[in-house]
Amino acid sequence: MVASMKLIDLVENHAEEIAAQWVRNVKKNSLTPYYHDKPEEKLIPQAVKFYRNFRRIFTEPKPVEASDGFFSRYAEARYREGVPLHEAVYSLILMRRQIWLYAEFQAIFTTSLEKHQAVESITRTILMFDYAVYFITKKYRELMKLEWFEAPNT
Repeated sequence: MVASMKLIDLVENHAEEIAAQWVRNVKKNSLTPYYHDKPEEKLIPQAVKFYRNFRRIFTEPKPVEASDGFFSRYAEARYREGVPLHEAVYSLILMRRQIWLYAEFQAIFTTSLEKHQAVESITRTILMFDYAVYFITKKYRELMKLEWFEAPNT
């Protein structure tokens, strides 16, 4: 659990830096064109919010419940902004990737034991993001159905 806490501390303590790196990547990635012309001041807070909630979701004994609420709200906000579903999901994948790139650059897992313990962090992070994809796509579907039913008949 020590290696996991190292990762959580790193993400929490450097949320703004990691978010700024994510913004640079999401704005130029060919799979996220929605984000290309969005101002950094609008994008950084959404990533910072995610990174600041990382500990709560990561350490939750029942991560499904914590993930459902957080990622449903995340999905609704992205939906209301007009982010296409596939880009909302991929931008989240880029957030996850940015965590690992930042951690690797900071070399927080230096000893063999820490590297072995880091597998726990990786497994838990993957699980958290699996839940994220599930709840984001579920919420988008609910919102699209609601919008479809509320649309005036033409």
